[in-house]
Amino acid sequence: MSSFDVVIIGSGPGGYVSAIRCAQLGFKTAIIEKYSTLGGTCLNVGCIPSKALLSSSHHYAEIKHFADHGIELSGDVKVNLEKMIARKQSVVDQTSGGINFLMDKNKVTVFNGLGSFVDATHVAIAKADGTSETIEAKNIVIATGSKPSSLPFIKIDKERIITSTEALALKKVPKHLVIIGGGVIGIELGQVYLRLGAQVSVVEFMDRIIPGMDAALSKELTKVLKKQGMKFYTSHKVQSVERNGDAVIVQAENAKGETITLEGDYSLVSVGRRPYTDGLNADKAGVKISDRGQVEVNDHLQTSVPNIYAIGDVVRGAMLAHKAEEEGTMVAEILAGQKPHIDYNLIPGVVYTWPEVAAVGQTEEQLKASGAEYKVGSFPFKALGRARASGDLDGFVKIIADAKTDEVLGIHMIGARTADLIAEAVTAMEFKASAEDISRMSHAHPTFAEAIKEAALAATDNRALHV
Repeated sequence: MSSFDVVIIGSGPGGYVSAIRCAQLGFKTAIIEKYSTLGGTCLNVGCIPSKALLSSSHHYAEIKHFADHGIELSGDVKVNLEKMIARKQSVVDQTSGGINFLMDKNKVTVFNGLGSFVDATHVAIAKADGTSETIEAKNIVIATGSKPSSLPFIKIDKERIITSTEALALKKVPKHLVIIGGGVIGIELGQVYLRLGAQVSVVEFMDRIIPGMDAALSKELTKVLKKQGMKFYTSHKVQSVERNGDAVIVQAENAKGETITLEGDYSLVSVGRRPYTDGLNADKAGVKISDRGQVEVNDHLQTSVPNIYAIGDVVRGAMLAHKAEEEGTMVAEILAGQKPHIDYNLIPGVVYTWPEVAAVGQTEEQLKASGAEYKVGSFPFKALGRARASGDLDGFVKIIADAKTDEVLGIHMIGARTADLIAEAVTAMEFKASAEDISRMSHAHPTFAEAIKEAALAATDNRALHV
């Protein structure tokens, strides 16, 4: 029987990063992956493929505005969805292959098969060829991730009533895509197919899309996407989703109790994700699972069994790849006797639409609810020279600071390249920066990042210079 210092079940961003860090720290490490490729949901059917399609569809959408830049195209520009999907898969394959390289480089042993607990120190691996193997571990990390959620009355057939996994590999552009759920995944994939020519309707139970983010971001993104042609039905509760041949009929009830009917050729069910522990046999190791299906952990990500840890989507907190990576690193360093720390308030959230949406820290709604005294500074992208030069005029940066100390409590932005700009916000908040601190930092001109400086100036006695 093979024996290891650390065995990690699941090779998503949390799992493979944890494996690398464990190996760097001198642990004999193994990783178990159910599927034939490494990388988990993020690399195979999540973050990476969706960004590849967002990028391809963005290029297509941009072509329509080339004439504004003095670039004239002759002939029709057409979408080859099959080639677009093939490129997406190529990106996925290259990225997953990169994980294989990293496992080899760091001498991490890889097992392909379904890992399940025999007891607290042994894991059985059921392989695709029908054979099985049991390995021993001093410490075990559960990194089994999540799967798409649904509603009890919806039958997902993976043909016309689909999840995000199937939406990443459609054979043709939908005529009318009805999306159930206005969260990050639904909105991103909705914009992909909207750009490619589909009619897109979003049905959301809450009163706004991306409801977990600051309301100002939701309002601006809704405005921009409506301008692009997306339709929204917020404060609508889905009552039924039925397939009739190649048609999907969605019925939903609005806040007044009225029923609306939407008919499309595809319906994307995007109502969140659930922790995935199917087949793990956690009970055999004594690991406790909560009523919500999450593996219960303490502040050190330790389960109810001292030598077993859990990270990522399978535990409490935001289901984000970079959050899982931080947790994977944290567990490895705890096992090495170090004292790492994660500030979950400083884990940024991003929506990769165009304009992009990004945020870190507390929202204005959260601060109002807590009774905190705060001040707000905002600056529009349309006032930036760089934004005018590129034609990316939508959006703004909003900075919220403590009314007395001026410490930055939250930074919320929507606009061009905000997925990258948010790193400046995280850095500033990590070092407890004040709005004035940011306002006195030199920002290169002309850049999109100047919006952060200007918003900080606006929060500092309304001193914005260019608006």
